[in-house]
Amino acid sequence: MAAGESDSLKTDWRAQRRAGAAAIAVSAIVSAALWLGIRYFAPAIAGMDGVSSRMLFTLKCLCVAVLFCFATGIDAVAHERLQSPAFDPLGGFETHRLRINLRYLQNTLEQLMMLVVALFGLTAYCPDGEAMRAVEATTLVWILGRLAFWAGYHRSASMRAMGASSIALSLLVLIYVVGRVGYDAGGAIGAIVLVGIFLVFEAFLFRATRGFSAAAGTDVEH
Repeated sequence: MAAGESDSLKTDWRAQRRAGAAAIAVSAIVSAALWLGIRYFAPAIAGMDGVSSRMLFTLKCLCVAVLFCFATGIDAVAHERLQSPAFDPLGGFETHRLRINLRYLQNTLEQLMMLVVALFGLTAYCPDGEAMRAVEATTLVWILGRLAFWAGYHRSASMRAMGASSIALSLLVLIYVVGRVGYDAGGAIGAIVLVGIFLVFEAFLFRATRGFSAAAGTDVEH
């Protein structure tokens, strides 16, 4: 590939990354405000005295999330296949919209697994109906984040970052739960060790991929 084309490609993805970073910042502010508003100002959830009641409420929240974020993705792909040559999945016909919907569906399946574990873990540490508002807030913000990701993806690759709050929220909840697990096992030191191991791994990933843009530029030129 010519050097001019290589420079154009590198500039393009960097411009998209900058736009995506701005979308992430806006999404994070809106999501945090919404989560905090529900967590601290929504009515306490009644009937949450027993562990089984709290776990059942969490299951209900997950049913809502699956319906609005996963079942809708399945339906979008199914309708596209029924109305086009994509009816034969092996025929190789895929519209731009279908490719985006398939990616959304796969991404949502991956994130849904993390949400399920995070919500049930969070529920285990919620003692009453007031604390359970955190589960309610997490579910709602996650749903809105997934839908923002989907709608943004159909506009541009960078705008899918509007839904970054969903994965960030699930991750933060998981870190909190693992910290509590570590505290149960070994006090403050146990919590620091478990969370610290994860953070070290994240730091390693950032360091390992720092030189990717330069390497990608070399690959494109060849």
